[in-house]
Amino acid sequence: MANKVTSPRVAKAASKVLRTKKTGKTMKTGAGSALSQREKSKKL
Repeated sequence: MANKVTSPRVAKAASKVLRTKKTGKTMKTGAGSALSQREKSKKL
């Protein structure tokens, strides 16, 4: 089974959901899940 990684486009949308105060707990849980699957940055 291949490792699945969240695309940059989806990660950006998930980040926006987490920063919005009006979103519900369920949406924030989904957004957090998407970001936790994001590939680690290679910056030092």
